[in-house]
Amino acid sequence: MPEAVMSATKLETAPFDPRFPNTNQTRYCYQSYVDFHRCRRVKGEDYAPCEYFRKVYRSMCPNAWIEKWDTQVAEDRFPGKL
Repeated sequence: MPEAVMSATKLETAPFDPRFPNTNQTRYCYQSYVDFHRCRRVKGEDYAPCEYFRKVYRSMCPNAWIEKWDTQVAEDRFPGKL
């Protein structure tokens, strides 16, 4: 990649969450996924603050998990309460 493109890219990761101080990050990943979908259901698809949860789960969760969960949500068989 050209240097100009690389320097313009801003990489971010999930911030510290005091609910998960010393736990395996798997729970943080899962809870952020659930929180994102709950937020969108309650506040609507266009509610910008819900995007915080999307950023977190996209950063913390393996892509294979996200794909699996998205499929389960689409087929209405996700095991959590959304």
